[in-house]
Amino acid sequence: MFKRILIANRGEIALRVIRACRELGIETVAVYSEADANAIWLRFADETICIGPAKSSQSYLDIPRIISAAEIADVEAIHPGYGFLSERAHFAEVCESCGIKFIGPPPATIDLVGNKSRAKETAKAAGVPVIPGSEGLLTDEKHALAEAHRIKYPVLIKAAAGGGGRGMRVAHNDVSLVNGYLAARAEAEAAFGDSSVYLEKLIEKPRHVEIQILGDAHGNLIHLGERDCSLQRRHQKIVEEAPSPVLDEDLRQKMGECAKRLCKAAGYVNAGTVEFLVDKDKNFYFMEVNARVQVEHPVTELVTGVDIVKEQIRIAYGERLMLKQKDVKIRGHAIECRINAEDPADNFRPCPGKIRAYYAPGGPHVRLESHAYAGYEIPRYYDSLIGKLLVWGETREEALDRMARALDEYIVEGVKTTIPLQREIMRHPRFRSGDVDTSFMDTTFLAAK
Repeated sequence: MFKRILIANRGEIALRVIRACRELGIETVAVYSEADANAIWLRFADETICIGPAKSSQSYLDIPRIISAAEIADVEAIHPGYGFLSERAHFAEVCESCGIKFIGPPPATIDLVGNKSRAKETAKAAGVPVIPGSEGLLTDEKHALAEAHRIKYPVLIKAAAGGGGRGMRVAHNDVSLVNGYLAARAEAEAAFGDSSVYLEKLIEKPRHVEIQILGDAHGNLIHLGERDCSLQRRHQKIVEEAPSPVLDEDLRQKMGECAKRLCKAAGYVNAGTVEFLVDKDKNFYFMEVNARVQVEHPVTELVTGVDIVKEQIRIAYGERLMLKQKDVKIRGHAIECRINAEDPADNFRPCPGKIRAYYAPGGPHVRLESHAYAGYEIPRYYDSLIGKLLVWGETREEALDRMARALDEYIVEGVKTTIPLQREIMRHPRFRSGDVDTSFMDTTFLAAK
């Protein structure tokens, strides 16, 4: 097994990887920016190295600095976590050229699935249902209009190299299409350095359901069931759960097999997620592949008993998967609430600052992934996520009640957080009934407030 791993990330995911490494007997090297000098995860790493100023571009996104730190610390592998460099094929290539194992998919696979247009073509070739859309990338406004008329409104304009809702616009007519096309291109260029966009038919009021994949370098590939991520605000996930309230075993297996076929076609190795939209008639359509560990991976861990981060490390070392598909069993129900330092009453404005008081909830089957503590100064430079609160229950109802209780116990004072919002969600009749879709938060829950 690896002896030393560098973690090219921060926050709760850095701490999560450190914990997995410790249990595997692997030493860890944590890199950090000047803004994270007092971060809690640094206390648990075997070695720490400052890699630059607070700005991500000069620290967590600076490949030469991270590689230099890895070489100085004499590590054998780098775990990128999620975000930052985790889906940069170039970073994986640089690691490879420097003789450092990248704990993730091969560079060619990252490059393939990271481009949504190419990923869609791969899915189609593998016999995976895809959302009707444009044939390739849009070349200009005239092309966009022609494709929209062929597909029929409403349509969705999407950035080819995008994610997180950026470079995405809905159009219901020619005027909104042209305006949306120009806006999406500009936003995509600013966010990703790539203005390429394409069109998809808008699936109205769908569920967002994703399949967790694990594949080794020996050709073995399994799925670990699904997660339902339908509770979103402006395409940003708020609550995730497993299993999905709308999937039965037959549909679960169909979607899982489709996800596996796609990943085999893409030469996928390590952990990844294939995301689908499921319409009201339970037809499902491929959306994208996330070539990394997901923020919400612990939801799957709770219902399967599989430590996904440990599996990532073992796979990167060259080991075979310990599980066959028939060994994967889904037990009970798990829910995750993302806790962000944001003010829901002020359009979710980020709220960096010092946490004056902090109390973590506990009790049976409660799990908290967080780097926050009393006295912690939340930096203004990074994502506002400060924790992920998870619970498990024998049934969905028990999990909902347990989450509501755990949220009532969770105390964070000094900054605004999404905890009060999450409490309301857990008690909302429609959410408790499972009758929600990706538009629920923006059009129903928040619109009524």
